[in-house]
Amino acid sequence: MKFVIHPAVDEHRFAAIIAAAGEMQVVNAQDNIEALSAIADADAFFGKMTPELLAAAKHLRWIQSPTASLEHYLFPALVEHPLTLTNMRGLFSDVIADHVMGYVLCFARNLHTYVRYQLERRYEPVGGEAARSNFTHGAGVMTAIDLAHPHLGDQTMGIVGFGGIGAEIGKRAAAFGMKVIAVDPVNPAAWPMDKLPELLAASDYVTIAAPHTPKTAHLFEAAQLARMKPSAYLINIGRGAIVDLSALVKALRDKRIAGAGLDVYEKEPLPANHALWEFPNVILTPHIAGSSPRIAERHLNVVVENLRRFVAAEPLMNIADKREWF
Repeated sequence: MKFVIHPAVDEHRFAAIIAAAGEMQVVNAQDNIEALSAIADADAFFGKMTPELLAAAKHLRWIQSPTASLEHYLFPALVEHPLTLTNMRGLFSDVIADHVMGYVLCFARNLHTYVRYQLERRYEPVGGEAARSNFTHGAGVMTAIDLAHPHLGDQTMGIVGFGGIGAEIGKRAAAFGMKVIAVDPVNPAAWPMDKLPELLAASDYVTIAAPHTPKTAHLFEAAQLARMKPSAYLINIGRGAIVDLSALVKALRDKRIAGAGLDVYEKEPLPANHALWEFPNVILTPHIAGSSPRIAERHLNVVVENLRRFVAAEPLMNIADKREWF
């Protein structure tokens, strides 16, 4: 059997792959010419598959994608090919869930606003100085300050996409006492997707943790945003193509929703002249929700474990549905 890698990996990763391959031949192709020659009789492949490489492969049975998302990886011939495709889902679940709760805590406690106040040397609670002057300490009098700092235990986290990342978000939200509801097309632990309007109406935070698929592209347009509470926040750590940013900008300007936390965008990098930069109630991060020093190790472990399983004729991890893109 033969395993082809392209683009080539470094010596450390190659040594780990060789150890897992056993007697299987491994080719760490240094360029496309070498990859095209080696893949002709290869049984498995790791790296960036192209139509040219796939056409040259005569015996390919398994491809390990180096990415979790597949919208930019798949092409028609690959979808139709009988080979098995596995991806890198599961690497980022805890890390991205932490990022989501960072957004939630910032919005709930107004930390994003207080950072701006600090730069201005401004000692004033959100809710206004007038509200502060009317506050009666210990008397149980609700003020604008209280309303501006909601109690997380009274709030609902709505999750769109209840896979590995969505489930981790749910665990963390529940640990803060939040009610958790979710929709997902395949997970029986969540509501079906036709209950999305009900989720939007009930949630204080709507978090998109879905992949980009033919069914989720621009899932969030004006109609969906209009179903959210005016006091609710939209969080997107899924894929930028899921949210129509022009519709989101309009919803923010019209105060249809309270704000947004975004790590992914329709176009990346987000253009410097984009209107989203202007909103103080929006937190923008540059597609780094999955960043962690643990990811490289986990990435290699998936390759090594799946290669071991392939050699041993055991079921592979992370088998993808090529037609559904996940």
